[in-house]
Amino acid sequence: MKILLLGASGMVGQNILENIHTKRHTIVAPSRKELNLLDYEEVNKFFKKHQPEFVVHSAGLVGGIQANIKKPVSFLVNNTDIGRNILMAAQENKIPNVLNLGSSCMYPKNAKNPLKEEFILKGELEPTNEGYAIAKVYTARLCEYISKENAFFQYKTAIPCNLYGRHDKFSPENSHMIPAAIKKIIDAKKDHGKVLIWGDGSVRREFMFADDLADFIFYAIDNFNLMPQNINVGFGKDYSINDYYRAIAKEVGFTGDFEHDLSKPVGMKQKLVDVTRLDRFGWKSKTSLNEGIQKTIQFYKKNYK
Repeated sequence: MKILLLGASGMVGQNILENIHTKRHTIVAPSRKELNLLDYEEVNKFFKKHQPEFVVHSAGLVGGIQANIKKPVSFLVNNTDIGRNILMAAQENKIPNVLNLGSSCMYPKNAKNPLKEEFILKGELEPTNEGYAIAKVYTARLCEYISKENAFFQYKTAIPCNLYGRHDKFSPENSHMIPAAIKKIIDAKKDHGKVLIWGDGSVRREFMFADDLADFIFYAIDNFNLMPQNINVGFGKDYSINDYYRAIAKEVGFTGDFEHDLSKPVGMKQKLVDVTRLDRFGWKSKTSLNEGIQKTIQFYKKNYK
């Protein structure tokens, strides 16, 4: 199958390209210089030229809690425009299949855990990443509308839990929790310092190794007719922030102190996605937390000095 992968330079995109199943397909993976996803005419021309059979939309502006708080306008506008341009150009060029990647931040902040797909738009969003979440909800709904208007189009959304792994960003300003914690703990071990944790560390999060999401994407491509319109893709278990820091510290060999900053925002108290639909679909995450952390630390040490 000829597959157009959008967002190939990001963590998810690079894990997709490294997956063994890419050998079975022809993958078109334009860089940002080759295709500006914020320009509809450019996107439309690209689709018209390449005519892919399947589109994987993993592109967008992403970042951790600090980046989302600092630049909500960019996270809302850029991600909304990218999602709209991709889906409308795909429809214009009669591309039959689109797999859109959503985010667990699409769920209301006070929703009961585990988070079921039908909870989307059933409550107020978490303020710390509201702009990004609105853009993700918009794109998922647009997939639904296009599919409902014409059954020829199968435009569906996978909603991953939080991710980490190879090709992640290891910057406290832009990264998510696990890569930021890995960098902080390695630096603290080297400098004999303390490790700062936002909040008291009791909030719970679910993290899945990014290579597992790549594996799911190829499973979904092979079984796309059976995939629900919206489906959570999760690890199936959550841990406290303190648990993650302790697991990373053990792997790194850090024996110093942790310090909690209670003035910092921490987001939702818990974020665990319901995997009932995923189980019925027949896929399960394979990489344990310890194995995933080990591989991520190895990648960091190899690629960041």
